[in-house]
Amino acid sequence: MASHEIGQRTDRLVLAPAGRREGVFELLRSTQRTLLLSVFRCDDFKMLDELAATVKRGVQVRVLITQRARGWREKLKDLTAVLRSFGADVQPYDNPAMKYHAKYIIADDSRVLVTSLNFTRKCFETTCDFLVFSDDLEVASGLRNLFEADCTASPNGFVVPATPRLIVGPDQSRKRLTQMLSGAVSSIQIVDHRVTDPEIIGLLAEKRRQGVMVQVLGNGPMAGLICHGRMLLIDQKTAIIGSIHLSRPSLDLRREVAIVTEEPNVVSELYDYFQTLASDARNLMNLWTTPPAPSTDEDEEDE
Repeated sequence: MASHEIGQRTDRLVLAPAGRREGVFELLRSTQRTLLLSVFRCDDFKMLDELAATVKRGVQVRVLITQRARGWREKLKDLTAVLRSFGADVQPYDNPAMKYHAKYIIADDSRVLVTSLNFTRKCFETTCDFLVFSDDLEVASGLRNLFEADCTASPNGFVVPATPRLIVGPDQSRKRLTQMLSGAVSSIQIVDHRVTDPEIIGLLAEKRRQGVMVQVLGNGPMAGLICHGRMLLIDQKTAIIGSIHLSRPSLDLRREVAIVTEEPNVVSELYDYFQTLASDARNLMNLWTTPPAPSTDEDEEDE
């Protein structure tokens, strides 16, 4: 776990499967008043037990949960029933125009987790995923406002976060990520097995022509892990982590959340991790020889 303090703010990174549950559980166990949880999938019994213990301690636990996950229709019903059975307040996301895919936690309106990880046994143990914990109060406030708006699922409910550290889709994803990628001057390094959006691929090709080193990982063994997480690293200075794929469904059709960090220790650890993965040529994707077919069906990448 890497951390770097700037004033009152600390971002912490967790990469290894061995530290994922404990990182999430540490956040839950330190919560004293309110826990807001955004869920796409959850089947990890230890996670459910920890949430039950959090409720039992007197913490108000509120869960915003998707109603659409491929192959999970009955599981989502069962998960909702289980969460309610131990006292959590569960709100199914109810905007029929948009799939809900965001993955984050807010503890006591002051500490957050933004992640690519689902709260499943698979993601806790066997996937390549990324977790960023932050004590940034502006990030916490922005996510809290988003959570409350999404609980109403109003078409006009979206509130643009006050902090540029949050990227919220579909309202901001394409514009913000296009701007950030366009501004790269030396390198773009991506972990994402769903880089299929033609505009993004075209932009990456243009950056290569300008002399920017562009590397995309998503094939192969990924150090023995299944590629699931999404990470962008720009100029070895700025990292973006969250649920957003570089595909049309994810950029344009889904509620997604990512966090931007420039904390040197976090960025350095991500860069070193990327270099380790990139040293295995099997992990590298070649978007230029045979560009992947663009994905138009949002259920094709239901992760």
